[in-house]
Amino acid sequence: MAALKIKKGATSHSAYNLRPNFSDVVEKHTLAVLVENEPGALARVIGLFSGRGYNIDSLTVAEVDHTGHLSRITIVTSGTPQVIEQIKAQVGRIVPVHEVHDLTVEGPSVERELAMFKVICKGEHRVEALRLADIFRVNVVDSTLESFVFEITGAPEKIDAFAELMRPLGLADVARTGVAALARGV
Repeated sequence: MAALKIKKGATSHSAYNLRPNFSDVVEKHTLAVLVENEPGALARVIGLFSGRGYNIDSLTVAEVDHTGHLSRITIVTSGTPQVIEQIKAQVGRIVPVHEVHDLTVEGPSVERELAMFKVICKGEHRVEALRLADIFRVNVVDSTLESFVFEITGAPEKIDAFAELMRPLGLADVARTGVAALARGV
């Protein structure tokens, strides 16, 4: 029986080659989409994602120009570079879409999110929850003898970190707005 030999430094096209190709790397991208503020515009953009099997990690939308009747949809999605390019091209062809910007590749941007956490706790857990809230610069927006509602704004990673610390202390409910993002500078 002859053994297959591969020269050192050569790449194999086998299913067992675990080195990812550029096209196999999944990246997270933040897209800013400017659309007409009309009924069905959001449904058409989001329908494209569900129809093609693309996932949405975060979605926010609001009117940004009252006189021009324009809304901004901020979408955080993941995919290979080829998939992201395909998403941008397909979204750009939808009728109510004016502009599509990939904030991840166009330069530095600022991303923020708002979240509220309900934490039900007593005794030492209550003291620890307040101590952590102070460290994270979190606001207490409601308080009873047995619970808190905290309000936190910041990068999604900051919100995730605060949630993980609140879980063992009695995290009962979470509401998140999704990412809002703008390009930095001029």
